[in-house]
Amino acid sequence: MKKTHAFKVTKVNKPVTWLNFLEMSSIIKRQLSCHLVNFPGWRTNRKIVVIESDDWGSIRMPSKEAYRFLIKAGAISANDPFARNDSLASEEDLAALFETLRGFRDFKGNHPVITANCVVANPDFEKIRCSGFSEYHYELFTETLKKYPKHKNAFTLWKEGIGEKLFFPQYHGREHINVNLWLDKLQSGSEAFLNAFDQHTFAADHKVAAAFGIRSEKEIDTIKQIIQEGYDLFSEIFGYSSATFIAPNYTWDKNVEEVMAHNGVKIIQGSKRQNIPDLKKGGTKKAYHYTGQKNRFNQTYLVRNCLFEPSISPKADYVGACLRHIANAFFWNTPAIIGTHRLNYIGSLDEKNRRENLKQLKIVLETILKKWPDAEFLSSAELGQVILHAKND
Repeated sequence: MKKTHAFKVTKVNKPVTWLNFLEMSSIIKRQLSCHLVNFPGWRTNRKIVVIESDDWGSIRMPSKEAYRFLIKAGAISANDPFARNDSLASEEDLAALFETLRGFRDFKGNHPVITANCVVANPDFEKIRCSGFSEYHYELFTETLKKYPKHKNAFTLWKEGIGEKLFFPQYHGREHINVNLWLDKLQSGSEAFLNAFDQHTFAADHKVAAAFGIRSEKEIDTIKQIIQEGYDLFSEIFGYSSATFIAPNYTWDKNVEEVMAHNGVKIIQGSKRQNIPDLKKGGTKKAYHYTGQKNRFNQTYLVRNCLFEPSISPKADYVGACLRHIANAFFWNTPAIIGTHRLNYIGSLDEKNRRENLKQLKIVLETILKKWPDAEFLSSAELGQVILHAKND
C-alpha cells in the first residue's frame, strides 16, 4: 500500500547548542523507533485498538507495612515502581477499572477490553519454608486472593468482567517466578531474598521474575513441565483454553514456543524485543519481532507498539506519548497494541496511583473515540483471529 505522507519530525525552536543537539537527537531517535516498529508486518484498514496488561494473579508487594520494612532493610529500592505500587488487584481496584471501561463503546458497541495476562499460581511460602527452601510449592492465585484483606470476592469480579467483555484473561505462566533461581537465592542465605520471603514476596530482584529464563540445558525439561502444568491449570480455572501467550519479562526461547504450539496456541504476545536465554555465554540475547511475523511453529507474533505505563514514569506524558504511538500505528495501517502493566491500576498501596492513572486512561480512551470514530476495541485473541483469517486486507 503506497503512502504519500511524510515522516513528521518535531521542530525545536532553540539555538543549536550541544545539549540541544542531544535533545533533538533523542527526539528524532524516538520518532524513528516508533516508525520502525510499525514499518514491517501485517496491514489492515481497520483501526484496531488492543490493550494488553501483564502480571494479573501474581503477588508483588502484599502491604504498605511490608514495603516499609523491606525499604528499611535495604531489600528493595524505593525507586522501584513495581515494589512501590504493584500488588494483587483488590475488589476496589477491579471495580474502579471496570467502571472506567464501561464508560466507553466503539462504533460496534464494544467496550475497551483488557487482555489480562495472568499467572495461575503463587508460592506457598509456609510449605517452602518447611522444606528448608529445598522444595518449591505453589498455591492457585484464587487461594492467594483469600489471604489478602480486600480480595476475598475479587475473583467473582474477574468473572463478572469476563462476562461483560471488559476483562479477558490469557496465559502468562504458572507463576511470575524463576523457581530454580529463586530457590538458589534462598538456599544461599541471601539476606535480601530472605527478608522478602518473610514478607511473603519475591520482590528483591527483577531477575527472578523472568520465569522462563533458563540457565542451562538441565532446566529445559523442568521449565516445559511448569509451562504445561500452568496451561492446564489456566483451562481448569477459567473454563476455556488460552488462545494467546506472553512470557514474563519477555524472556523465552524455542522450547517455550514448542510447548505452546503443542497446546494449539497460535498467537504470541510480546514486545518488539525478545530476551532469549544464552546458555553458552550466560544472560540473554535479543531477537526482534513485528506484528504478523511467523515463527518456526507457524505461530504469529503480536508486537506492542504503544505504551501506557504512568506508574513506571510518573513525570512522563504517557497520555500524549500513547496517543502519538496510536496515530503512528494507524499511519502504517497496523493495529495499535497498547502495553500497560497491572501496577498502573492498583490502589491498595497508594490509592492515588489508581485514581490518577484511571483519569489518564479515560483521556486516552476519550481521545481515541473522538479522533478515530471508526476505531474498534479487540482483545489479543480476537486480533489474532483477524490476522490468521485475513487474506489481503
